[in-house]
Amino acid sequence: MEIEGSLFETTEMAANFLASTSLLLDSWRVCNLANSPASGAFVVQQSGPIGLIGFSGLHDLGLGSGSYLKDMVVIQEGDGNGLFSGLGRHVDDHEEPVMVHVGLLQLFLRIHGCPTFQIQMKTLVEQSKSIILTGHSIGGAIASLTTLWLLSYIQTIPSPPEILCITFGSPLLGNKSLSKSLLRQRWAANFCHVVLKHDIIPRLLFAPLIPINTQLHFLLQYIQSSIASQPGQIEVDVTEEMKDELFRFVLIYTEATAKESTENMKNSSGLFWPFGNYMFCSEEGAVCVDNAVSVVKLLHLMLATGSSRSCFEDHLKYGVCVERMSFQFLMRKGFMQGDVPMSSYEAGLKLAVESSGLANQESVSKQAEDSLKMVKQNGTTPNLNSAKLSIALSKITPHRAQIEWYKTSCDVSDNQMGYYDSFKLRQASKRDNQVNLFRIKLASFWDIVINKIDNNELPHDFHKRRKWVNAAHFYQLLVEPLDIAEYYRSGEHLKKGHYMRYGRERRHEIFDKWWRENEKVKEENKRSKFASLTQDSCFWAHLEEARELLEEVRKERSSNNVALWQGMNEFERYAEKLIESKEVSSDVLAKNSSYSMWVEEVKELRLQMQQFPQLPGIVDVEMVPR
Repeated sequence: MEIEGSLFETTEMAANFLASTSLLLDSWRVCNLANSPASGAFVVQQSGPIGLIGFSGLHDLGLGSGSYLKDMVVIQEGDGNGLFSGLGRHVDDHEEPVMVHVGLLQLFLRIHGCPTFQIQMKTLVEQSKSIILTGHSIGGAIASLTTLWLLSYIQTIPSPPEILCITFGSPLLGNKSLSKSLLRQRWAANFCHVVLKHDIIPRLLFAPLIPINTQLHFLLQYIQSSIASQPGQIEVDVTEEMKDELFRFVLIYTEATAKESTENMKNSSGLFWPFGNYMFCSEEGAVCVDNAVSVVKLLHLMLATGSSRSCFEDHLKYGVCVERMSFQFLMRKGFMQGDVPMSSYEAGLKLAVESSGLANQESVSKQAEDSLKMVKQNGTTPNLNSAKLSIALSKITPHRAQIEWYKTSCDVSDNQMGYYDSFKLRQASKRDNQVNLFRIKLASFWDIVINKIDNNELPHDFHKRRKWVNAAHFYQLLVEPLDIAEYYRSGEHLKKGHYMRYGRERRHEIFDKWWRENEKVKEENKRSKFASLTQDSCFWAHLEEARELLEEVRKERSSNNVALWQGMNEFERYAEKLIESKEVSSDVLAKNSSYSMWVEEVKELRLQMQQFPQLPGIVDVEMVPR
């Protein structure tokens, strides 16, 4: 029988944390300051170790030119050097690239390019242990984009601050690939979007806006005037007919998106999609959800119980909502009437439906319950999934031990080729076939781990747990040399290109990142003996590229080979540094290893080249024997 766990494991923690602190109140206070016409595009405050930055929701949206109505634009850059490089690369060619709304991106880039913003953000990062980014309405979308940029930026600095983005009534920002990428990077938990029950703005971009351009123009002006003005000072004239038309239009497309989400979003290309935690608020309480499909369904069900009047009024009521909301209020609205559910699962589900404000709506309460059930992932909670993986890890550990034994036997073999070359040049023996099978089984296990991370089925701090970081790192150091050997043995480099750019599995890139983020400060004491495993798991891939450079030099034998020699010299310096610091395994220096053979061949070629001083460029590229 499946073990029952908490229905909302990670979102419970997020909601309890926000409700039990002053973060929501502080964030809304900064939003109010930012929404003052005199405040400019953003407001920065420092409260002890906590830095707060609020973004204004008052912006010229360029509705006259239609820029706000344009489609999405790609922000996931292939070279990884952009503002959002931390989002990582595509998983496969079939996945849509990460895209965001072009008009909202333009607003962010305008702020990001401001020298004052750069200076103040630098100060915040240096002086804060935690940074809260917040915004109401369009300001919330700018806060989200700024958070994406900041999360990418802090990867390059030591001891970065904790980052949390809290938005109020923010429009949708990007596509489904953005949501997936945030889950893979473990960044989804850095976002909490507070949404009132009937607020139309978080649903607005489900609909194609061009057919309602005129109505939208006046209604957004009305909303912005309402945000910036005191009651009675709003000058924009908006008719009830305009509100009704926009409400019905957005509701139709929100319902269609919710229906498509049930069908696994087969035609999801180009659609806006939620990400992070959503805290839905009603007069009955609040419920926090992080399952994107459930979020879409609740966005539809809650809007369907509203009206053209309430969907705009709610967008202006976040101050009242924040003041009312607290964890004590949520608990008090528990089971005051009717039978108490028999299990904690049913109790949590009933409380969540009541808190959403949909319990008394007979037409949608059952649908709301079904939507919230989706939050329970695969019948188990993230912590239970983690526990099961621990058991699975113990079961595959003997495979790792077998590969360790294989490495030891290769290192002491009479052929003196070492671990890498023995596997690359292996024969069809039972032992070699078993080792290759163990390699494949270990890869399959770790791919399952990565897949669960991608699907948000593991705790948000999973990649920081020392046990898993160490296990992944040891696996990588032990097995990636075999992956490289198999890649070149099978000739994949001739079909695709070299391993580092075209053949490296995504799991190895992820484990590199885990280790960099969790590695403790290295001891200054030098090694007294060589490492048991070469500390750069890609050493042999770099060697294979250097071997190709050597072959090219032999073919060229002219002044055109300067760049080739420079590449070989660069690898030589890199390898010598690792050897000097004893960060390589002894198999690297085996008499007949690829590396030892390469070193001898380069020396021999240098001696040959010195016999032909008429070739220009030799001295310039340091082609003299050492």
